[in-house]
Amino acid sequence: MSGAESADSDADNDKKHVVLYCNIVLAIYWDLTQLIIQSINLCYDEMTVTTSIRIPGSSGYLDIHPERKVSVFKNPYILCLTSVASIGGLLFGYDTGVISGALLYIKDDFQAVRYSHFLQETIVSMAVAGAIVGAAVGGWMNDRYGRKKATIIADVIFILGAIVMAAAPDPYILILGRVLVGLGVGIASVTAPVYIAELSPSEIRGGLVATNVLMITGGQFISYLVNLSFTQVPGTWRWMLGVSGVPAVIQFFLMLFLPESPRWLYINNRENEAIIVLGKIYDFDRLEDEVALLTAQSEQDQIRLAFLAGAGLQAFQQFTGINTVMYYSPTIVQMAGFHSNELALQLSLIVAGLNAAGTVLGIYLIDHAGRKKLALYSLGGVIASLIILSVSFFNQSSSTTTNQNDLYGWLAVVGLALYIAFFSPGMGPVPWAVNSEVYPQEYRGMCGGMSATVNWISNLIVAQSFLSIAEAAGTGPTFLLLAIIAVIAFLFVVFLVPETKGLTFDEVELLWRERAWGKNPRTKTLLERGNQSY
Repeated sequence: MSGAESADSDADNDKKHVVLYCNIVLAIYWDLTQLIIQSINLCYDEMTVTTSIRIPGSSGYLDIHPERKVSVFKNPYILCLTSVASIGGLLFGYDTGVISGALLYIKDDFQAVRYSHFLQETIVSMAVAGAIVGAAVGGWMNDRYGRKKATIIADVIFILGAIVMAAAPDPYILILGRVLVGLGVGIASVTAPVYIAELSPSEIRGGLVATNVLMITGGQFISYLVNLSFTQVPGTWRWMLGVSGVPAVIQFFLMLFLPESPRWLYINNRENEAIIVLGKIYDFDRLEDEVALLTAQSEQDQIRLAFLAGAGLQAFQQFTGINTVMYYSPTIVQMAGFHSNELALQLSLIVAGLNAAGTVLGIYLIDHAGRKKLALYSLGGVIASLIILSVSFFNQSSSTTTNQNDLYGWLAVVGLALYIAFFSPGMGPVPWAVNSEVYPQEYRGMCGGMSATVNWISNLIVAQSFLSIAEAAGTGPTFLLLAIIAVIAFLFVVFLVPETKGLTFDEVELLWRERAWGKNPRTKTLLERGNQSY
């Protein structure tokens, strides 16, 4: 057999393997999805938060006035606001995913990058460094100038960064562009969840905030499609990075026609504007109740506990390895024995597709099952998947035959897919949903910004260290370390994260007050307060 015929045969075999892999992974994912849904249906009554408080949006209020319940698909205004605000999530996801494929071609163009793990990690992680600063500044910017202006500023910075990256003549200008893009992404990561949450009725708030996470995973999926589209085009990575500015341009112009958050308007003494915005979301009867609710003053005694839960979730989202998987999935696939750049990108595209599909499932489950239970189911699967990845790389390093290498290589790819299948419905959306709702109104932007900063710092640590740790200790031990961290995250959620499904912002504050003060003659549970009122 000639060399050309042998190459064609290998290519055909690779394609067959990809098709087989797709069928296996999709079948497993479907079975897991059904199992999760059945389990949640069996214990749904136990997971439901019981409260008898009759304030707008609470379960008791909507039981008495079911006609006042808001449905997202019956209110195009809410759908429009959420869709435009979620473009910020698309920017976040695209930037996370695109660098994984672009890095393969940046190494081809810049010899210094090819031979330096440090430069590779810096190109990836400088966007995260920029996002840390952007998230920290974005929290203050949200509270000072409002959610709308913060989003517009983020878009402008992101567009500038995309242009700098596409035109970069050397790795160092490219790194500058990555920092600018990171600044924009950091501001957007704070602003979008808060903006959506403050415009959302409490009964659908979790799902709408999770839509932003869907856009993050959708952005990652689109980035892999874009990567594949430009593999044969001159200037490959420049196109991959440059087109990231397009959604930012679209959001910039659309945001000019959208309103400011009604809660931000109200606390900044612009009551009439706030009422006009709320009037487009609620019917007249509920509008009166919602406006009355805005006048309630929040207490800040419980901020510390709320921040511990919110920032802890954000940190564990990163330290359990999600952005390591998304940044380096093509590299991980190559570590597993698949050395073709194009095949690595194809397999990574499937992983990104599972990520987006899992987030769709999470949008449904987060308001039906609840935040806490969903996070626990998710972390349980993540732990098992990381152990599979660890075992596959441990065995591959000690295997002696090509067949064994191929077997453990495919096991690593399946473990990667299972990791995404478990992570994306739970630990993907839950930290962002919880952080958009657990803080007092007047500090929501600042606390959300600090919590997002924790996320990005954790992201930076993982992105900057993963390849170096894997090179020094081995890929198997590295994934085992992530599995141990996931176990700690599981215990953290069990003991420190409350369930907030279906609660209004004021009910969440009462929940934290009870946790901070405990039960004593001066404090009452939510249920006791409701029963005494009615």
